[in-house]
Amino acid sequence: MRHGLRFAYIGGACVVVVVVSLILLFSVFAIATQNYAIDVDPLKDNQNLFNTARVAVTNTGKLPLTNIIVNYGGSGTHAIEKLVSLSPGEKVLLSPPENSTLQSVTVTADHGLSVTKAYRIPIKIPGMMGS
Repeated sequence: MRHGLRFAYIGGACVVVVVVSLILLFSVFAIATQNYAIDVDPLKDNQNLFNTARVAVTNTGKLPLTNIIVNYGGSGTHAIEKLVSLSPGEKVLLSPPENSTLQSVTVTADHGLSVTKAYRIPIKIPGMMGS
């Protein structure tokens, strides 16, 4: 009887470990649910002596994106950057040109994708560079 309970406890613990592992796996690694999707993360960091800005563009869909146009919101042809394609899961980091307003970024691509996001500013932590 005790021998059977020991196997039941071990089997139950194994099932719990497998279930918890699967939950963590699917929550940490996002699974693409749409064929065409894009994520845009514009960031500007105002330092004491200078400002830095970057725009991260990620293909979060299942299929490649084509004809991606990044509009930084400035004036002239330098305010627009074109990318030929992005593979699923691929991420590119772009630097806005100097004449950009750093207010918002609009990214468009084939298949009717269009995302506009405002630049976000990271939280300043005392003691860190730029605080």
